[in-house]
Amino acid sequence: FQTNLVPFPRIHFPLSTYAPIMTVEKHSHEMATVDQLTRACFTTSNTLIKCNPMNGKYMACCLLYRGDVVPRDVNAAIGHIKRQEQYRFVDWCPTGFKVGINYQMTTVVPGSDMARSQRSVCMLSNTTSLGEAWERLDYKFDLMYQKRAFVHWYVGEGMEEGEFNDAREDLAALERDYQEVGIDTRDLTDDVDE
Repeated sequence: FQTNLVPFPRIHFPLSTYAPIMTVEKHSHEMATVDQLTRACFTTSNTLIKCNPMNGKYMACCLLYRGDVVPRDVNAAIGHIKRQEQYRFVDWCPTGFKVGINYQMTTVVPGSDMARSQRSVCMLSNTTSLGEAWERLDYKFDLMYQKRAFVHWYVGEGMEEGEFNDAREDLAALERDYQEVGIDTRDLTDDVDE
């Protein structure tokens, strides 16, 4: 199942970001523009997975806006992102932005610390920076498996110990896949020319 968010079948894990993330106390005196919300989605502080998007390249982005948002402001914000050099995109794919606008404001859980906002955005993006998360998971897996922590529970349920090694190899391959798709095609052609 491929869409322009998924350029390769194995590279299908989205990075989720949300803006604004603010408390009720801050909400009373802060109102973000569409451009500010969009730029916030490209920062580390708004990611819902621990990784730094500035360390990777974007392959595709899907921006889902809610509330007081007009298409003209969205187009201007996306144009601003594309012009900034700090946001990097792969050169082998015409990185597109899918956009959805719902004019209903987001709802909040009653009694929640999170404030209701006039406008908000959720971004799902496919980025090579997710390799950081896989690398961290590989490291933690290695630490636990080295001590055989919890292995007896899985073996007791019928899993074979060799399946752990297969799973670890699969994760390492996934980590390499994320690194490979971030390589510029210009770098590859320079290597071939030499």
